[in-house]
Formats: sequence, structure tokens, C-alpha cells
Amino acid sequence: MTITEHPHAGATQLTVSLGGDTLGIADIAAIARRSEAVAVTVAADARERMRASVALRDDLIATGQPIYGVTTGVGNSVTTHLSPERAEYMMAVGFRKLLVGSGPAAAPDVTRAMMLVRANCLARGHSAIRPEAVDLILAFLGRDILPIVPECGSVGASGDLAPLAYLVEVLTGGGTVLHRGLRRSTTEVLAEEGLSPLRLQPKEGMALLNGTSFMAAFAALAVHDATELALVSDVCTALAVEALTGNMDHFHPRLHAQKPHPGQVRSAARIRSLLDGSRLAVTHADILAATPTVGSGEIQRVERGVQDRYSIRCAPHVAGVLADTLDCFKTWVEVEVNSSNDNPLFDVDLGIVHNGGHFYGGHMGQAGDALKLAVANVADLLDRQLALLVDAKYNRGLPDNLVRHHAVDDPRAGMHHGLKGTQIAASALTAEALYRAAPATLHSRSTEAHNQDKVSMGATAVRGARDVVELTGRVAAIHLLAACQAVDLRGGPQMLADGTRAAYEAVRGLVPFVDVEGRLDEDLASIARFVAEGGVGRAVAGSLPNC
Repeated sequence: MTITEHPHAGATQLTVSLGGDTLGIADIAAIARRSEAVAVTVAADARERMRASVALRDDLIATGQPIYGVTTGVGNSVTTHLSPERAEYMMAVGFRKLLVGSGPAAAPDVTRAMMLVRANCLARGHSAIRPEAVDLILAFLGRDILPIVPECGSVGASGDLAPLAYLVEVLTGGGTVLHRGLRRSTTEVLAEEGLSPLRLQPKEGMALLNGTSFMAAFAALAVHDATELALVSDVCTALAVEALTGNMDHFHPRLHAQKPHPGQVRSAARIRSLLDGSRLAVTHADILAATPTVGSGEIQRVERGVQDRYSIRCAPHVAGVLADTLDCFKTWVEVEVNSSNDNPLFDVDLGIVHNGGHFYGGHMGQAGDALKLAVANVADLLDRQLALLVDAKYNRGLPDNLVRHHAVDDPRAGMHHGLKGTQIAASALTAEALYRAAPATLHSRSTEAHNQDKVSMGATAVRGARDVVELTGRVAAIHLLAACQAVDLRGGPQMLADGTRAAYEAVRGLVPFVDVEGRLDEDLASIARFVAEGGVGRAVAGSLPNC
């Protein structure tokens, strides 16, 4: 089956094949956010593997042997052995006890990502589920029929039981869906779209429920968005260097070659490249040339020292940690979304069932917790740079709060506070990002009569990563507004390097110079959306090094 979406006429079509262990984070983001025309297929060999695992399931059921979750109870009820005749009934009703979610509904992009990832995991062919079940998930995706999934209720083992129960409910024709943005009865939508609900066969409910696809969806989108934030952080730093007439030699490749963490080296190279041709940034040689020679035995105070404050000089060391964290956890997420993570798994080659714990979300939880820490540190970095930009004690000649200078007899003199409020808002957002960066995976709970006695808390961790990424994006928006304001006061965009000028022009296309008091929340939201949608990266792409 091929499901094709064309959200943008004339867009280049992306083809994604499921079941071949090739699903990537970029694929997930494109499909989840409907940003490209996408054709999603199930590989022919994946379909054969799925059918073979179903045949093995049926053969093993016929022997009368206990098969976990098929001819036994689930969880702590594993000691209840059922006859083969009861297996299908248990699938039909078993998921309902898990419709216990609470809190806000997951955003549509998360739900789409969850559905895509679940389909891909099942298409690998080890879960004893028919290809028709995966086809129905893809039909839902293609027609934008989404389960309404509460965010809260998963402990990350046995997988994301509560969130995925809402997917099972709508696939079997129950509950309520979001159909092209409108809440509607699933029964009505299926009839309108000419789709038949899934009648679960033995093991199929377990296959759909018992996995990590909810947390993996959050993780994949958070990694995707944080990758853009790492670049935005470098753009912000480059603009701050120019606005503060900073020392660009802090980013010299010879310097960073002596501590060659890959992410740090890339960050420094990007900042250096973005500053290429700047008439505001200075070099170490410029500073020496402007510094009078001190006489023998004398002491003198100079206008500026040979190095800038840590939030400028150490920016690659902060953003580089995020970049290296992303390099590591991108691999983890892509392994997870291309894994069979339910239980039990059917081994066609050996003709047996494997009972294990692949539903455990430890890698996704650890990825979420580490990502939170690295991204929150970038929020703090940008907040500290912003504090330098707005404070006349540190911004090398710019006015307090970046207010335009007015003559003393001008009635506007002394009446405006510029970006004072935005700096307070950035501080609040940063503080929230920092406190939300506390690890979730340490808070394992023993549940389900001590059957699930060590759980991952993976869903909680990656939901927190999503929150910290969003908060940091808002901090970056405020920083960009302030940096562009500072550039205007410093002499205008003609003084900028080509790379930073491209970023400046993109921001100025959204928000003008702030000359008088007025609300800025909508302007800041506009910049934050631009950041989140990759606008900054696209604007500066021509000025980035190949690294």
C-alpha cells in the first residue's frame, strides 16, 4: 500500500519505505508536520516477514502452549493460562482498561510521528501482526485521521501503554478522532472515508500497545528541533559579537583545534564563518594595535581587554555540548524507531517466541534527560548574552535597554524603557527551562503489583525535552530581537558580515526597530515561530561552512 500526501502543490515528493530499518528523524519530522509531499510505503519483504510471523503465531497457538499476552493473561496475570478460543476475545477488550490518560492532548505532529513510528516498528515483521493493520495506520495518516492522545499516563514500561491504547481504540472503530483538525466520532469518519475498523486477532492488540512509539515520537521531534536550535545559538552569538564589537579570534580554528570536541569545533567554525567580512567584530591584532604600549614600571587602564566575557568567548563550548549530545542521541532515536519494541517477539527462523523487555524506554528516557540539560544550558547562554546587550555597563557604548538616544529637550527623552521587559521575560523563560531540565529517569515507580517494578519514565523525560526546546526557542527569539536592535544602534546592518546580515534581514522582515513603548508579545511569537520552522537556518545557509 502507498499512502501519498501533497500538502504543498509542486513540492518535491519524499518517499519513505517502512520495515527496512531506514526511517530517519528528518523523515519523521517531514511526515509529522506535513512539510513535504510524502509517499509512505511498506516494503514487499517486510510484508512477507509480517505474514510469516502471523503464521508462526497461529501454529504456536494451535499447540496449546502458553504464549504471553496471547494465551496467558498480561502483566501480573501471566500465570493465567487461557485456551486458544479465548485469545481473540482478550485482544478485543484488553486495551480498554488502559484508556486512562490525562492532561492535554498531544499535538498533532507528535501523534502523527507516533503513528508512523508504530507502523514502522510493526512492519519489521517480528510482532505477529498482519500487514492490513499497518495499512490502516497509514490510511489514517494519509487522510489525517488522528487519535486524541492524552500526554500523561505512561511510565515507559511496558512501553507507552496508555497513550497507545488511544491508537488501538480508533483503529478498532471506537472513540473520537481529530479529522483534518475537527473532533469527530471515529465511526462517522471511517464510514465517510470508506475504511473498515480493525478486528484484532490474537497478539495484535499487544503488538500495537506494547512499545515505545509515543516517547520515540517526542524524542525524534525534540532532536530535530534542537538541531536547529544549535545553529540558531551560533547565529545569536555571531550577532552578539558584532553588536558588542567583540573579538572574533575567540573562534579561530587554530585555537579550537587544541580542544577538538566535534560539536565545539563546528560551532566555532560556524560563528567564525558568519562573522566573515564583519566591520564590527575585531581581531586580537586589532585590539593590540589600539592598545598603547605601557612604559617601563607603569600601569595603565585600557578601554578594553584582550578577551570577552564567558558568554561570548565560551559560546562554542556550550553550544558544542548540545551539538555533540545531538550526534549521540540522534543515533539512539533512529535505532529505537527502527526496532521491534513490543513483547513477545516471534522468531520465524527458529520457530519460537522470545519473551523480553524491548518495550523498556531507557534509551529514550536518557536521551530526553540529556537533551534537556544541553538545551537548557544554551538558553542560559543566550540569556547571559542578552544581559550584556541591554546593560550599558557592559555593552560598549550602547544605551541601557537599547533605547534610541533622544536629545534632552525631546519630549521622548527618558520616557521609554526599550527592551527592559523582554530581558525580564527571557530571564523567566530561562529559569523555567533550567528547572525543567531536572532528570525524570531517576524517578522509577514500581507499578502493576510489582510486575513493572523498574520502569524507564521515558515518556516523561522526552515530554520535558520538548518543553525545554520550546522555551529555549522563545529565549532565542528575544535574543534575536535585541541583537538586531543593538546592530541598528551600533550603525546599521551595512556593518554586518554577509551571514549575520542575512539573519538580521530575516528578523527585520518580521519585526521593525522598537522605537517606542508597545506590546511585543505577538512580535516575539512571530520570531519564535520563524526559529521553530527553521527560518534562521535557511536565511544563513549560504554563509555556513561545510562542517
